Amino acid sequence: MSSNLELSNSEQKNSMVHSETKQFSSFYLDNKLYGIEVNRVQEVVRSMLMTTIPLAPDYVRGLINLRGQVATAIGLRHLFGFLDSVPNEFINIVCKLDGMLISFQVDEIGDVIEVSEKDFEQTPQTVPENIREYMLGVYKISNTLLSAINVDSIIKFLNKKN
Repeated sequence: MSSNLELSNSEQKNSMVHSETKQFSSFYLDNKLYGIEVNRVQEVVRSMLMTTIPLAPDYVRGLINLRGQVATAIGLRHLFGFLDSVPNEFINIVCKLDGMLISFQVDEIGDVIEVSEKDFEQTPQTVPENIREYMLGVYKISNTLLSAINVDSIIKFLNKKN
């Protein structure tokens, strides 16, 4: 009887370990690794024709037409202040939030990365405040850090500005 109980506990531990992982769609900005939780991402698309919005802040790059749906393009490089060398083309990470489409423009797309919650740390104080306010924290993976983006805090910031 106790061996069955031990097996049950082992199975419970395995299911707990599985639930303590998250998947992030990774991307690069200024050669730094970032990620957005996979369940927040609708799709990833290459640079698209964009309509600029007059008098919009520089991080609101414009509007893109995604198969008949309009998405607001937010330049994360501009929002984070990485303006040293802005590439000509971006990758769009499209997220559907509260019924609206937001496209986050990034330099390069990475892989889907699965991380363990045990590797999570609060955002280091060395990260500039204008970036830290949009982060959930960081995950240690291999020889680098994955900075997890807090999509909700970006949306809250955008809604305050309107």
